[in-house]
Amino acid sequence: MLQRPVQITLTSPDATARLAAALAPILGPGDTLLLSGGIGAGKTHFARALIQSLLPEPEDVPSPTFTLVQVYDTPDFEIWHSDLYRLSHANEVVELGLPDAFETALCLVEWPDRLGDLAPRSALSLDFALDPVEGVRQLALDWSTPAWAARLDGVLDAVA
Repeated sequence: MLQRPVQITLTSPDATARLAAALAPILGPGDTLLLSGGIGAGKTHFARALIQSLLPEPEDVPSPTFTLVQVYDTPDFEIWHSDLYRLSHANEVVELGLPDAFETALCLVEWPDRLGDLAPRSALSLDFALDPVEGVRQLALDWSTPAWAARLDGVLDAVA
């Protein structure tokens, strides 16, 4: 069984997309991915690839930087992709409806530090960091719910 945190080197944007596609089949309603990292670290690229791999038909997946939340429908559940960078207070998260979505949708949250105490304890955290080598990213995956170790076991081998 996986020990947390898991460290992965993503050698290219394609490796990031492969990781997203490998994770997609194990995700569903009630799952939340907290995507941390600086500007340009790969959060939106990862989210876009994950969303595209779950949609029945390809569609544009813009960054929700200005809309704050983009919602996508899959045959089985909604995907909420949110970018909280512009929020100044955790109460604004409630106004967006995210606490309800955490229960019923797959939620991808960029800049999760803005959630404060509203971050789901069962979330999977992905912390992206720039590497000195152009195009390479370092990723740390962490969780507090033990079920993530079993769910991720084998999935991460696909991108190693």
